[in-house]
Amino acid sequence: NGRSVVEHHPSSYWEQPFSQPYFDNTTKRETTTTVGQSAYLHCRVRNLGDRAVSWIRQRDLHILTVGILTYTNDQRFQSLHSDGSDEWTLKISSPQVRDSGIYECQVSTEPKISQAFNLSVVVSKAKINGNSELYIKSGSDINLTCIVLQTPEPPSFIYWYKGDNVINYSQRGGISVVTEKQTRTSRLLISRALAADSGNYTCAPSTAESASVLVHVLNGE
Repeated sequence: NGRSVVEHHPSSYWEQPFSQPYFDNTTKRETTTTVGQSAYLHCRVRNLGDRAVSWIRQRDLHILTVGILTYTNDQRFQSLHSDGSDEWTLKISSPQVRDSGIYECQVSTEPKISQAFNLSVVVSKAKINGNSELYIKSGSDINLTCIVLQTPEPPSFIYWYKGDNVINYSQRGGISVVTEKQTRTSRLLISRALAADSGNYTCAPSTAESASVLVHVLNGE
């Protein structure tokens, strides 16, 4: 009779067990973090049903987590999951360089399916341009530029110290600091330097090893 028949099914009809679990391939598979900065690996599994999701460290096939339970004695590893979500996140607190490598998100189907994630943990360091000691004449300007190397994210702050103390702008005029987070650089300018400005200057970013330079302000010629 040419008429089409439209069948109406409850939404659960489309979530029948015959749908096998599969990975959402839009998640980020390469993650870089700095030493000490928590890392998150996001695994998304569709149609999980009653299967379990495990995280496994590939280099020694060590099971780190199953579901939301941590199976390793190393409590830096934790599985994060919200009820109703299809995301299973491996959180690695205080990562070290040795934690770099492949981590597998594995689903307990038969046979098992897994997706590999690569974590790189890098040492972020500050570097002050020039030599480790700087000699300048009294009355000249001290001009120091600090660059933060090997950092995936811009540091949230970069402090300058003289000796053990944060540089105090109110103590003397003529001090300026210009920090550009996106280019990961900070410049310290002390105009008309005096002998009292001699000392050890340190650039200390929030998420990187600090760098220092020893400044000698010389009187006269």
